[in-house]
Amino acid sequence: MTSIPAPGTADPTAGEPARARLGSPATDGQQGRDAAAGRLRTRTLILLRWLAIAGQTAALLAVGFGLRFPVPWLPCLVLIGVAAALNLALTLSPAGRRTATSAEATAQLAFDIIQLSGLLFLTGGVVNPFCLLLIAPVTVGAATLPARYALGLWILAVIAGLTVATVSLPMPWAGGETLPLPAIYRAGCALALTVGVSFTAGYAFRAASESARMELALHVTETVLAREQRLSALGALAAAAAHELGTPLATISVVARELARETPEGPLREDAWLLVEQAQRCRDILKRLAETPDTGDALHERMSLLQFVREVVEPYAGRVEIRVEAVVTGPAGMAAPDLWRRPEVLHAMTSIVENAFDFARSEILVTARFDAQAVVIEVRDDGPGFSPEVLARLGEPYVTSRPGAEGSRTGHVGMGLGFFIAKTLLERTGARVEFRNGRRAGGATVTARWPRSRIEAQVAEGLEVGAQSAT
Repeated sequence: MTSIPAPGTADPTAGEPARARLGSPATDGQQGRDAAAGRLRTRTLILLRWLAIAGQTAALLAVGFGLRFPVPWLPCLVLIGVAAALNLALTLSPAGRRTATSAEATAQLAFDIIQLSGLLFLTGGVVNPFCLLLIAPVTVGAATLPARYALGLWILAVIAGLTVATVSLPMPWAGGETLPLPAIYRAGCALALTVGVSFTAGYAFRAASESARMELALHVTETVLAREQRLSALGALAAAAAHELGTPLATISVVARELARETPEGPLREDAWLLVEQAQRCRDILKRLAETPDTGDALHERMSLLQFVREVVEPYAGRVEIRVEAVVTGPAGMAAPDLWRRPEVLHAMTSIVENAFDFARSEILVTARFDAQAVVIEVRDDGPGFSPEVLARLGEPYVTSRPGAEGSRTGHVGMGLGFFIAKTLLERTGARVEFRNGRRAGGATVTARWPRSRIEAQVAEGLEVGAQSAT
């Protein structure tokens, strides 16, 4: 067993109450709603209105000519004609060829609610089975508009439903007769309409919010991964540059030494020796770059399990307030596997260690275990652990209770994406990620488990690479 201790003083917080590492911030849903705003095209609204106009016309024709019920043709056709005129005006205007603003979309959906309510008023109110169509504009608004606009449409639909439930013309019936219905039945229809509008709008609003938030979080994850890959490529470029520049710098150094020896005492000789010193300084810098195992060849794309855990804990191993220790262990006589150098895995595990560093009291232990089937990396701290109500939400985006910059040891203020990004990146490499609290000693534990075949760097034929192992 090999460990990397970082001795330091403890930071006692034994009397501190258990803290939730993650929680639901007040602005949790607003980010997703802002992302959802302004994505409804005017052409889509026009198409939906044409479908509504066609359906309304077909229903009138079916009732009037098919069932031969008396229908108030003139006012109904006027309302349908107004909707058609609006559609034609929008189609011919420049606004019909762009994305509608939130206010414009709200105004159009409000018109649809009022126009449909007028038809319902003329044809029986809430007793008319087609009153359920009031749900449609509200649902569209809830799925695409910010909360305040969606709420306004919901209020308008509820008011319209209650109005046509209270005041409306009789529903067309056979022989010009009326269909008398008790007031309690009409009240029940109004209640059912209100509940239907509320439930459907709330369901659509929540689903759209979650979808938008997840889409934004996945975009951030892709950005982080792309950045890590660029940094890895930059390291490979630096190492290649160090290798290529070594020869010309050596030539410059030799020529400068010859000039310094043959030049008489004076300013020119001093300049020559200065050139020698600066050339040597450049060679030292390039030597350090060349020693960084980030080159793109097969040898440096591999790293031992011990190298991996060292890189993960390196940013925190020198801190004095928390002891950070890394351990590699496995069956006796079995060599630790080499891993492919994957920027996403390194970033994810470093992010998990960073989170543990903010909450640990005195110690963080990073353990890498391996056997013939799997490689397991576990990050455990002695902090307050995850709160019970939060464990089920770990790994979701925009969920955090990380301390502010003044209370964070790392100075990092998160958006609630750290665990989400880490979990997403690790799962993409084939890992199974688990979060739990310690049973006896307390603290939080994050475990990533890979099938060995998914993460191990197999030795290429003819390439002799000494496996670095820890026993």
